[in-house]
Amino acid sequence: MAIWVAILLGIIQGIFMFFPVSSTSHLALVQHFLISRGVVLPDPDSPEMILFDLIVHVGTLVSIAYVFRDSLSKFIQNTLSGFYELKTGESTPIGELYRKLTFLGLLSVFMTGAIGFPLKAMFEQVFANPLIISGTLATTGVILWFTDKLPPRKIGLRQIGIGMAIIIGTAQAFALMPGLSRSGMTIAFALFAGMQRKWAAEYSFFLAIPTILGASLLQTIEVMSLGGLTLSAPVLITAFIVSAIVGIFALKIVIHLLYKAQFRVFSYYLWLLAAVVAVASVRGIM
Repeated sequence: MAIWVAILLGIIQGIFMFFPVSSTSHLALVQHFLISRGVVLPDPDSPEMILFDLIVHVGTLVSIAYVFRDSLSKFIQNTLSGFYELKTGESTPIGELYRKLTFLGLLSVFMTGAIGFPLKAMFEQVFANPLIISGTLATTGVILWFTDKLPPRKIGLRQIGIGMAIIIGTAQAFALMPGLSRSGMTIAFALFAGMQRKWAAEYSFFLAIPTILGASLLQTIEVMSLGGLTLSAPVLITAFIVSAIVGIFALKIVIHLLYKAQFRVFSYYLWLLAAVVAVASVRGIM
């Protein structure tokens, strides 16, 4: 893979990781387009290219850590204090809250793995079929459209329960399929379940950290078992850094639009893209 391709894919990941329009599908579609134009790349559905996609996803975790650094620092400190209370026999409302939130986050990750891992092979086949990706893109657009129609949500951190954690984890599992946006699905279903927009955003993006790290580890093991990684270190590092930097700006834009209930702008884009991809696929262009 050439460095300019790594930069291009890093930019795409940085933007579309947070724009709720499915970064995975955009990476796959651009890869299909480049291959059709004679650019040398591994197949989008190959284990090696899927690992590359996960590496640039890890890059955008840096964006999350930077933009939400205050909230993330508060979460880590209160969680550690909450579990230390168990050792000392003390208990405070803050400690109880953050112990509960940690448990619920782990439950969501568990649900993602329990549902997504058995379906992993089926989801990966979608990388090779742009026509199916067009359908999942259109579906994401419909889901985002309805989030803007919702009345003010009322559930805050203290009211989040097991049922909501399961719903969000399940939504994230199906978002492993290209075209179904991870951020879009988790935020949308958190909103559908009644969670306030601020907490829906933070829960979704914090949930991305263990989910993407876990998926990257599993994919690394798979690639190494098949003979190792042939993409060069400069290519991977370049894509990682570019996705992290671009992701910071994209995440700030998405948070603004979410709080203003303006996700429908992404729906128009998704429906247009789905139509273009479908036509290109049928005509053999992609």
